Amino acid sequence: MNIPSIVILDFGSQYTQLIARRIREQNVFSVVLPCTAKIDDVRAQNPVGIVLSGGPSSVYDADAPPADPAVLHLGLPVLGICYGLQFITHHLGGRVRSAEKREYGHAEVEIVDVQNPLFAAIPASIHVWMSHGDEALKLPPGFHLTAKTASAVAGIASPERRIWAVQFHPEVHHTKQGTALLRNFLFNICGAQSDWTPEHFVQSTVATTRDKVGQGHAICALSGGVDSSVAAVLVHKAIGDRLTCVFVNNGVLRKDEFAKVQQNLRDKLGLRLVAVDASRRFLAKLAGVTDPEAKRKIIGNEFIAVFDDEAHRIAQQTGGVDWLVQGTLYPDVIESSSVKGPSQTIKSHHNVGGLPETMKLKLIEPLRDLFKDEVRRIGRDLGMPEDILQRQPFPGPGLAVRILGEVTPERVALLQEADDIVVSEIKTAGLYQQIWQSFAVLLPVRSVGVMGDQRTYAYTCAIRAVHSEDGMTADWVPLPYEVLKTISSRIVNEVRGINRVVYDITSKPPGTIEWE
Repeated sequence: MNIPSIVILDFGSQYTQLIARRIREQNVFSVVLPCTAKIDDVRAQNPVGIVLSGGPSSVYDADAPPADPAVLHLGLPVLGICYGLQFITHHLGGRVRSAEKREYGHAEVEIVDVQNPLFAAIPASIHVWMSHGDEALKLPPGFHLTAKTASAVAGIASPERRIWAVQFHPEVHHTKQGTALLRNFLFNICGAQSDWTPEHFVQSTVATTRDKVGQGHAICALSGGVDSSVAAVLVHKAIGDRLTCVFVNNGVLRKDEFAKVQQNLRDKLGLRLVAVDASRRFLAKLAGVTDPEAKRKIIGNEFIAVFDDEAHRIAQQTGGVDWLVQGTLYPDVIESSSVKGPSQTIKSHHNVGGLPETMKLKLIEPLRDLFKDEVRRIGRDLGMPEDILQRQPFPGPGLAVRILGEVTPERVALLQEADDIVVSEIKTAGLYQQIWQSFAVLLPVRSVGVMGDQRTYAYTCAIRAVHSEDGMTADWVPLPYEVLKTISSRIVNEVRGINRVVYDITSKPPGTIEWE
């Protein structure tokens, strides 16, 4: 899409995606590019402003991210955040050094230049979130101090060059005036417009998809979740009956999901649907495999192989299929893209990290630029039912990444039963829509137990429940003790083969939402 955007250059910060979200919350489109992006790639995004993210490196290190300093000379407004401030300082003639007193966590910042447009209508003293070990010792020529802490530079600016920077993180909720600061940059400095809306997205995506597909036919990889369902409805709106949705039982779905999803998609969305039971095929490929990345790529490759087979069959009825629709989201792309920049690959996603080079179908990914909450907004704009839009996220590789170790039919059956209890009890407690994800994990650990005076030696099940905005960061949910008690009691008593239940209280970071 060619609407005006804010380009965020990623220097490896764990908060980069949060910057993008905060900007989009103001109905301004943002796009994340690796800091190594070429200037022509930056210009191609039709930017009205540029944000330089934080990052874990030091600008004076030999292995500092090799970003092009020319980005500071495009004449566009630039906002440097944390490492971004140091990058600006270092490359425009200032000096950065390792700080004598590092600042991590909460800090108080004094606004020195209250007339600065970046701090318009912001109090003279603000509470912020710091995360840095370096500091700007000498400012570049033409820059002046705009904010400070008790021990370090906290903000600098050169309005003549249209460059502003802060040492703290305005994108995190700990910085109380962070949203106001970002709004000042977007609207007071960049002159951005609030035109990134669901209606605009639907109209432009439908038009683009219609032009791309022409009179061709497409198949859509449907899981029954929010992402693929919204993607299918969008493409169906563009090309109608020339879209055939394919729902595959990969052998690692949740309990009764193969039947339930078919009913939802046909009855509630009116989509043309083909259901394929390929469970034996997938489980045979997964036999003996324990490495999480191998599981993901095996499932991704097998998905495409199944769709390729279905495309040939459907082609005989339609005269040809050239396109494959997938519900890929922006976090999927970002988490799988370490080859393009300094950010670490957390895990590959089956729809962006496991595609075989020999795939014969061309891709349509209408949601590739969206975060999860934006997808739900689009779904509501399309008039989709809430019970589909409010489904919690479910990973593309399914229960395979919630079964640690080898995936076998017996282990799948155990986890299906345990997971069904977790979800049903959380729904009964009225908590389902308040939680980002809640599920069970089967651990490759057996322990001794006692039931009915009999010794047992069975598996351990972990319960996971997290709050999140977009899946990029997450906090564990303090489920009520009575809910945990009921879940534990039911699993141990109803699922033969599990005799111990534990609760995962790890946030992301340092953990991930899924265990694999």
